[in-house]
Amino acid sequence: VNRRLLLAGGAALTAGALMAPRTSLAQPAERMRRVGWLSGTENVRPTLSDALRELGWIEGRNISFETRNAERQRERYAPMANDLVAAKVEIIIAVAPGAIRTAMQATSEIPIVMAWWGGPDLVEAGIIASYARPGGNVTGVDMLLSVLDAKRLDVLRQAVPKATKVAVLIHGRQMFEPQMPAVREVARKAGLTLEMADTGDSASAYDGAFETIVRTQCQALLVMGSPAFARDRKLIIERAARARVPAIYAAAWNAREGGLMSYGATPLDLDRQVARQ
Repeated sequence: VNRRLLLAGGAALTAGALMAPRTSLAQPAERMRRVGWLSGTENVRPTLSDALRELGWIEGRNISFETRNAERQRERYAPMANDLVAAKVEIIIAVAPGAIRTAMQATSEIPIVMAWWGGPDLVEAGIIASYARPGGNVTGVDMLLSVLDAKRLDVLRQAVPKATKVAVLIHGRQMFEPQMPAVREVARKAGLTLEMADTGDSASAYDGAFETIVRTQCQALLVMGSPAFARDRKLIIERAARARVPAIYAAAWNAREGGLMSYGATPLDLDRQVARQ
């Protein structure tokens, strides 16, 4: 009887020893940090989620997103930005100039991270006071589009040396005007004629833009840097192939997905910068 009790007691002790560490090693739940996302064309990019994960920020575990996508309707920016402020998010990630400016108007206290700025010089645009001392509540990534779009035209000119007329794909002339002076200067020096192919604010207008490219006999195509064009890249690549017009794009994924060539930073590299900030 005593032997049976000893064995039973030993079994109980063993079970207790196995169970105890589970209690002692249990960790407190991580604090969930709330981040706002304001964009006119997209939800949270997979590249940004990947970049945040590399830094230990995992959606659903220690970070959550309040996502607001205006879906190309700029009048929705203001109420969406105000909604994020009312939701008391800790940071607002704002994508592209319209969202960034609207977020700035909605709050001077919540930090705003630009992902990415694709417009004129940040100081000239009034986004920051200076690059050395930006001031305010805005930081983030500048894509340097006015510089890189001009460089892309130069690379395209070298790749298609016989071209004399180049189409420039845009969606709204006013939006892209800050990037155009440098592009026009490259065209002037190279003796190129530029033909603006405008899709307006509608994703359904690509057919009309490419009809313009074919009708005006453009021999090459510069796709300007834009989040909307990044989103619609498969459609643009397909239309360019159908029109048999060699094209250059901003991000590397365009070339990987069938476009002729690209020149610029990769989205993951840009979003790694956003994630760190």
